Amino acid sequence: MIRSMTAFANGERVTPWGTLGCELRSVNHRFLEIGMRLHDDLRSLEPVLRERIASRISRGKLDISLRLRSPEGEGGLHTDPARLRELSELALQLSSPFPGLRVDFTQLLQFPGVLQAPAVDGAALQAEALALVDEVVDEFIAAREREGSKLAAGIAERVDAIAAIAGQVRALMPAIRQGQRTKLENRLAELAQPVDPGRLEQELVMWLQKLDVDEELDRLDSHVSEARRVLGLSQAVGRRLDFLLQEFNREANTLGSKSVDARSSTAAVELKVLIDQVREQIQNIE
Repeated sequence: MIRSMTAFANGERVTPWGTLGCELRSVNHRFLEIGMRLHDDLRSLEPVLRERIASRISRGKLDISLRLRSPEGEGGLHTDPARLRELSELALQLSSPFPGLRVDFTQLLQFPGVLQAPAVDGAALQAEALALVDEVVDEFIAAREREGSKLAAGIAERVDAIAAIAGQVRALMPAIRQGQRTKLENRLAELAQPVDPGRLEQELVMWLQKLDVDEELDRLDSHVSEARRVLGLSQAVGRRLDFLLQEFNREANTLGSKSVDARSSTAAVELKVLIDQVREQIQNIE
């Protein structure tokens, strides 16, 4: 299924150490780029998270955050009363020999052992975090696929329009060739000197060969078939479609350069408009 590169998903998970929160968002990018903001107790998960995400997502600039909120009514930090008593007794002992000694509150908190955080089971917390990330990635991919289905429908509609225009040009070509033949014959008939019929036919064939666009139309039909096939694949197809659009554009340019009729020139312009619209949509596809 076609996936968009733009999506957002989030989720939460309650643990004994607080509420884990995860957010995952992405925008367009040629390759896969992952930025992470992790809680201090989860920083060691970064290599695992990168590998896990890369196994399921192939393109886009992703930002993932993992935060841990302390349980309601419980402080994240507390002081050690025993250590504070030790420091108080020490301060009293030093007050006589050092009457000018002063310690402010922030310096006191920085002393080793004064501030303590609740004990955390690191392995269990990381397991909870990985489970949450898996859930959020599932939701994230589903969001990408929902948006991708809309993009695929728009692309398929324009590919059908390209096929229709190619069919119209193919149907017009016999009349265009006959019109060019008649125009050239009339011009040659106006010449003062008569033209050898054999030479005339040879010149007509050479002229009409230069205007022939059957190969371009055949290649357009082939590209249309390939685009429809690629849109049905279950893998990431953004780069493949981008390359295919270059081929579409090449045929449209050649068709326009060979055109000698207003109808085929208009068709070439309409083709390029459709191709540009498809290219814009493909920039959003994984």
